[in-house]
Amino acid sequence: MQLRDEFPDARERVVEGCRVRLRPLLMTALTSFIGHLPMVYSTGAGADIQRPLTVIVMGGIVTSTLLTLIVLPVLYAAAEERFPMSAAETIYM
Repeated sequence: MQLRDEFPDARERVVEGCRVRLRPLLMTALTSFIGHLPMVYSTGAGADIQRPLTVIVMGGIVTSTLLTLIVLPVLYAAAEERFPMSAAETIYM
């Protein structure tokens, strides 16, 4: 709601929201990704079972980060253009 008050255009809201959330999102994803690297390169007992699971988790981290940074803003902008909210609807949110 705060960005809706500041930026009347949906594209401006998307750009500002992405700008604000980019650093925290990338730092969280990068920390998780780096934390899983030792499991990918481990050679000890059970490494043959942990390695594929770790690769899948790391792929999920990359995928969710890309979805959050690219796909969700595009979907929001498209939905906002197709179904704009009236001023009366924003009061109840």
